[in-house]
Amino acid sequence: MTGDDTAEEIFDVCDADDRVIGQAARAHVHAQGLLHRAVHIFVFRTDGRLLVHRRSATKDEYPHCYTSSASGHLGAGEDYEPAAARELEEELGLTSLLEYLAKFPGGPETANEHSVLFRTVTDADPTPDPGEIESIEYLTISEVADRLKRHPAQFTPPFRILFSWYHDQVT
Repeated sequence: MTGDDTAEEIFDVCDADDRVIGQAARAHVHAQGLLHRAVHIFVFRTDGRLLVHRRSATKDEYPHCYTSSASGHLGAGEDYEPAAARELEEELGLTSLLEYLAKFPGGPETANEHSVLFRTVTDADPTPDPGEIESIEYLTISEVADRLKRHPAQFTPPFRILFSWYHDQVT
C-alpha cells in the first residue's frame, strides 16, 4: 500500500512476548511507538549476492535508506509466513520458497517491530514497486558488511540488526 492507504492499515499491537493485546491503525502504532509485527526477506541470487533495496522518498520511516530485499508489516490477524510471501510479491513481484531464519524481539533497534527474517534464493528478475522501492542492487555479503561499516546511517536500523545477525550466524 502507498500514500494515504497506509494510515488506514490495522496492525496487531503486541506485548514484549509477541502476544497480541489489541489492534490499532498504523499511524497510531507508529506515533505511539507500540510493539507490532513485521517480516523481512533476504533474496539471494544463486551466485550468493543479496538484493538490497533503497526505500522510496515517500516512505514514512527511513526514506532513501537501504534495507532488506523485501519487508513489511503484518496486518491484524496475519501470520508471519503468509505476510512474508505477500510482501515479496507486492514489493518485488517475486514468488519463491521462503526459509525461516530467525525471530527478533521488538524494541527501539527494530523500530518496535517483532521481526521474523526469511531467506529465499532465486534468479528470477524482480519487478520493484516504485511506491516502495527507489532502486535495487545485488551485493556480496562482504560488500554489504563493508558499506554498513563505512556508512551505517544509510541503512535502516532493523536491517542493521538483521544483517549483523545473519553475517555472524549464517555466513
